[in-house]
Amino acid sequence: MEQLIVKTMADYMAEGKEPEILFWVGSAGSYDDRAKKITRAFVKLLNKAQVEFAVLGTEESCTGDVAKRAGNEFLFQMQAMMNIELLNGYEVKRIVTACPHSYNTLKNEYPALGGQYQVQHHTEYIEELMHNGRLKIESSSTLNGKRITFHDPCYLGRANEVYEAPRTLLTALGVDLVEMKRHKQTALCCGAGGAQMFKEPEKGDKDINVLRTEDALETQPSIIATGCPYCNTMMTDGVKAKEKEDSIQVLDVAELIANAENL
Repeated sequence: MEQLIVKTMADYMAEGKEPEILFWVGSAGSYDDRAKKITRAFVKLLNKAQVEFAVLGTEESCTGDVAKRAGNEFLFQMQAMMNIELLNGYEVKRIVTACPHSYNTLKNEYPALGGQYQVQHHTEYIEELMHNGRLKIESSSTLNGKRITFHDPCYLGRANEVYEAPRTLLTALGVDLVEMKRHKQTALCCGAGGAQMFKEPEKGDKDINVLRTEDALETQPSIIATGCPYCNTMMTDGVKAKEKEDSIQVLDVAELIANAENL
């Protein structure tokens, strides 16, 4: 992160300023080595657009999504209340996150506990920066005409009906966007949601991530685009299970844009 400009909410408070947005990094984006690359890509885009953003740094905790999905409502509320107290203390108004699980929890479940914020997925915010002229996204020579399919994360798509933002960004890169037979409202889960990421799969004839990867492979893509660190892991594992890792990449939308911009 040496070459990146990343300030904390505490830094802004010490300066007597307010950032434009709070970037909620999320547990995966903070600790998972693969997801950290997504975090860095998004920060590079924010820096290029000269967005004054902040992170919570060591003060950020898990949103409680996993605890809630696993059935531990008590732990979820403990985590949520701790976060809400911190966010309200900093008078945070607008949050952007690259994790649809954090996005859904902050947007739809925190209000009932006293956390009222404007919450956006990073693809929505990048699209906003593009429309406002703060970030120029052009057809990329490295991606122009490449076959790319986009996997809709459950908590971004069907749970919150955000379908167009990631597709708008991919189209702006000049790629050949090819839809899977199950997409948007009919998209299939990657198998990681509902705390399933942290347990072994139950008995069946096929893992869900392999089934979903087969959907993607039918489109004959060179890249599978995602908008969620969990989906990224599951689709990457699916590509490996199909022994296609030498010919197919799994990349977040933010990574594709940052790579195209040579950031």
